[in-house]
Amino acid sequence: MADKEKKRTEGLPEPPAEIVVAETKPKFDWKRVFFILLGLGVFFLIYFMPPWPDAVDPVGKHFTLSQQGKGAIALFAMAGIWWVFEVVPIGVTGIAIGVMQALFSIRSAKDAFKDFMDPSVMFIFASVVVGVAFTKTGLTKRLAYKMLQIVGEKTSMILLGALVVTAGLAHVMAHTAAAATVFPILLAINALYGEGERPTKFGKSLFIGMAYAAGAGSVITFLGSARAAAGAGMFQEFTGRTVGFFELSKYAFIIGWGMVFLIWLYLMVFLKPEKSIVPGLRERVGKLSKELGPITRDEIFVIITVLGAIAVMSMQSFVPTLKSLDRAAIMLVSTLIFFLFRVLTVKELEDIPWNIILLFSGAMSIGFCLWKTGAAQWMAVNWLVMFQHAHWLVFVLSIATFVLIMTNFIMNVAAIAISLPVSLVIAPYLGVAPDVIFYSSLMTAGMPFILLIGAAPNAIAYESRQFTTGEFFKHGLLLSVLLVAFIGLAILTFWPMLGMPILLK
Repeated sequence: MADKEKKRTEGLPEPPAEIVVAETKPKFDWKRVFFILLGLGVFFLIYFMPPWPDAVDPVGKHFTLSQQGKGAIALFAMAGIWWVFEVVPIGVTGIAIGVMQALFSIRSAKDAFKDFMDPSVMFIFASVVVGVAFTKTGLTKRLAYKMLQIVGEKTSMILLGALVVTAGLAHVMAHTAAAATVFPILLAINALYGEGERPTKFGKSLFIGMAYAAGAGSVITFLGSARAAAGAGMFQEFTGRTVGFFELSKYAFIIGWGMVFLIWLYLMVFLKPEKSIVPGLRERVGKLSKELGPITRDEIFVIITVLGAIAVMSMQSFVPTLKSLDRAAIMLVSTLIFFLFRVLTVKELEDIPWNIILLFSGAMSIGFCLWKTGAAQWMAVNWLVMFQHAHWLVFVLSIATFVLIMTNFIMNVAAIAISLPVSLVIAPYLGVAPDVIFYSSLMTAGMPFILLIGAAPNAIAYESRQFTTGEFFKHGLLLSVLLVAFIGLAILTFWPMLGMPILLK
């Protein structure tokens, strides 16, 4: 046997004693360094500038911008540059926000980092855990397969189905929870597209669309987010009138669902999936669905737990004794239950996308920083005063646009809080009714399409790794213009037909 092997190998070259693999040094990323330095340069330029002039509202009230407020604007600009161009992981930029506030005395370290554990951040954490529970128990795949059996093999219908489900869920639960619930389902659907984890136009449209649809759906009811309740409270304080539960839906329905379908049309044009159909998908899904077998005890347990949390949050609008309960605490109860009953283990806790949690921690910190230092109010007054002598429609849309810009950087509740008081003071001079200002502001506050930090669904969608922050920014910018134009159309046509007062008599 040995002789045969010897003859077979005779005449062949000797194998090399050692295989040497040449190491290729990674190219120096000049673009990344440029944007890091650009962000820092803009920060230092604004921070060390001489004091900026006061903002003066129409009644002559002065708003002074303190050094801390100017520092907040400087940090705001730096973070925006770093986030858009992804010079470091987005969560690390969030950490930088806290560090810079403390180092440059914009706010104390205690205040800057306290916001990293704000209840809103904990709500996002709890919502993400819900998504993890759906995936761990197999409920994600079951729901994905059921949806695909309904919508069929056309990618256009799959995308529309995903948007409709996301928007529908955002009517009855916070848009963060809706996105966290749908996200793992979309991951399962994207896996069946047949391109693995490679970014595709279908994947981009699926996840970007999910983020946008969550915002659009959330503006239609008081249950979609805290912003509607906060805005209605301010409206009542200024006008003495209460915004009813169904009154909000009457005016917001056409904007919310109109945007869902406009988003779908936009994505089908600018991010049209590579495949018009996925051949054999229905048959494959049917087979995979059978392989899952009957629904398990853990799946039922997760459904009951999540529905229980949603039910309690929904009843807060109707049951006075529940109003004092914080939404984050309610959602965190579901997190505790999942771990207490061993639906989830420490492994799933370690798999939480902490990059996204840190992103929103930083976003909350910069939002409070702009608000508490007076920088946001100073910007709001300067912006709105520019339009105080404009045509009434231009003025109303300028308010909506300001809220849209600010809500991409700070909490949407804060964006409304700093713009509504000023705009409601200016409105009577132009003969504009407060209703149209309130509703147009509320619509744009719920749809921050430009930056990931604008809303939790944006950041959750980013975890799919199907798109870059630059792509999100580009498509969001175009859709934001479309949103403002659609609101302008509603002000001139739909809202007056539904009985909304537009101009003062």
